[in-house]
Amino acid sequence: MQNQHPQLSLIKHFQSITDPRVERTKEHALIDILIIAVCTLICGGETFNDMEDFGHSKLDWFKTFLSLRNGIPSHDTFNRLFAALDPKEFLDCFLRWTQSLRQAVSQEIVALDGKALRRALAAGQSVKYVVSAWAESNHLVLGQLKVADKSNEITALPQLLRMLELSGCIVTVDAMGCQKKIAREIIEADADYVLALKGNHEVAHEEVKTFLQAVVAERLAPPRKGVALSAPAASLGVWETTEKDHGRIETRRYYQSTALEWFADRKQWEGLRSVGMVESIREVGVTRTVERRFYLSSLALGVETFARAVRGHWGVENKLHWVLDVCFREDQSRARAGYAAENLATLRRLALNLLRREKTKKRGIKGKQLNAGWDHAYLLRVLGV
Repeated sequence: MQNQHPQLSLIKHFQSITDPRVERTKEHALIDILIIAVCTLICGGETFNDMEDFGHSKLDWFKTFLSLRNGIPSHDTFNRLFAALDPKEFLDCFLRWTQSLRQAVSQEIVALDGKALRRALAAGQSVKYVVSAWAESNHLVLGQLKVADKSNEITALPQLLRMLELSGCIVTVDAMGCQKKIAREIIEADADYVLALKGNHEVAHEEVKTFLQAVVAERLAPPRKGVALSAPAASLGVWETTEKDHGRIETRRYYQSTALEWFADRKQWEGLRSVGMVESIREVGVTRTVERRFYLSSLALGVETFARAVRGHWGVENKLHWVLDVCFREDQSRARAGYAAENLATLRRLALNLLRREKTKKRGIKGKQLNAGWDHAYLLRVLGV
């Protein structure tokens, strides 16, 4: 090994991973397999066959910092390794590495949301899901857990919360995770929460909806001489944003109230301090649609912070899930043997984090992937040499 490059920081983190193979089958170093695999994903490859072909195409370059004592592993070797690799240990390695990259941000939005692995299943199996934690300001995937189906997101969320460093953060969760146990876990992690409220809590949803719509209507009604606003209406937090794009106008109005005396279940929700409503008005030509969403939150009155939290959660869809499907084609991955689907999901998020943190190229993820495939020096920058 020529060692023309400084040791990759990623290699140091990978060295803690236990090799699951028996000694007689270790024809290729574990580090070599993992580094070639992550480089393949960084450069736009997807499958185990891509990893083998990418390795052969970059053989001379890989030889400058990997041992490659028996050349490039076959696609079957990549498959067997990722199928056998302990997903918890691999995830723990990912968590330690990600935490080393993360910068402290006051009240950082951490969005928890699930995503389907639609093709990674054998005949008769149900679609599996990966629940990810997305740090909006850092643009990093902080962690993930695989669950058997959508309904199991509820049981996965407390486990994921316990794995993360969340002190001082604002954790956002969609309606599936709007649970009293989740609220308690977030408060115990010294964080705040904004939980989307829907029909899974039918009574609470109706109560919050009725209260906020009445208070908003009172606040927005023309003033009447000699009639003062009620205390909830007078103290209501209000914030509005407008976006115009390709003939579409979208206005979002955010409302937040800390008046909770009317809410019978308020003491059952650990740390509950406010309720909120977002009204989205979309205008395309002559068509106008209005949607209202309701939230429970531990945030004190500060509607701009509440609005930032709601918008931050929406970001998980286009900054994480959309990118994983469009740039990494996660939705098309058929890897399903053993732990392969789960481990590749972790590896994709690791590759995405590497591409996100590289700031010298002012391009999107797909553009960075192309540059990494063309330019060895840039690929090394992405890897964090």
